[in-house]
Amino acid sequence: MGEIFDERLYGELVVGLSIADDAAVWRVDEERALIFTADFFTPVVDDPYDYGAIAAANALSDVYAMGGRPFLALNLAALPGDLPEEVITGILRGSAEKVREAGAIIAGGHTIDDEEPKFGLAVLGWVHPQRVATKAGARPGDLLILTKPLGSGIITTAYKADLAAPEHIAEATRWMKQLNKDAAFALADGPLHAVTDITGFGLLGHGYEVAERSRVGLRIHFDALPFQPGVKAYANDLLFPAMANNNMADYGVHVTFAERLEYEMQLLTFCPETSGGLFISLPPEDADAFARRYRELGHESWVIGEVTEGPAHIWVE
Repeated sequence: MGEIFDERLYGELVVGLSIADDAAVWRVDEERALIFTADFFTPVVDDPYDYGAIAAANALSDVYAMGGRPFLALNLAALPGDLPEEVITGILRGSAEKVREAGAIIAGGHTIDDEEPKFGLAVLGWVHPQRVATKAGARPGDLLILTKPLGSGIITTAYKADLAAPEHIAEATRWMKQLNKDAAFALADGPLHAVTDITGFGLLGHGYEVAERSRVGLRIHFDALPFQPGVKAYANDLLFPAMANNNMADYGVHVTFAERLEYEMQLLTFCPETSGGLFISLPPEDADAFARRYRELGHESWVIGEVTEGPAHIWVE
């Protein structure tokens, strides 16, 4: 059985289980490599169309985080047998239109009966073998960039408890539906040090993955972190998803917080995100060029810290 999982037997496997990045990468030839990923989850919003679009954007994000361009997707659906047809149609339409926005196509999929709805995609993308973006490669002196504000996880949790303001869930939905396509495009011609997307492990969970695999430290400036409206108030009311506490338990030993930061604000940095932004490490001059290109595409990005010498650790000031 051991040989089945011995990646040394497969020279074309550029990124696999032993590296554990955002997606698998298989080199086809000197000019092309395939990115392969899959992701699905339970509903985070009530509207079926939005749920399908968010699930698609989230799955597509792993391709963008690897520096690639998606081209083919399959639906992965586990849905109750008595779910109204218009709900199913709405989910599939939201997904299909988001995939089309990405320049890709849905070519099929698989559905099973399940009491609790779950939906997502398996996605294929292309990338040049020399342009594969990974969590390794961050270097001391790099700036740390975030391309979406934080807060979707705590807002959707507050929403499920009927405690979120309508304008806050609307704003969170807009961000979750936004593709990371333009962020990947803005990176296309520059250097690639380290790239990942912020999802279930939260900012500091995914940040530590970058620190560990790059063998560097990260210094995060809390006051520079972009948060969606209402997020800090929900944090002060302790409306966190359970995963935030799990992430703090798993990764907190690798993080040192400034004494001024209270528990609620610390936990907020571990809060899971759905379809979050890219987390990018670039030299200062290239970070400026990225911000300029991204702004020309109609988006804002935020410099939230810098990379320091190792060992792998995160300081939040």
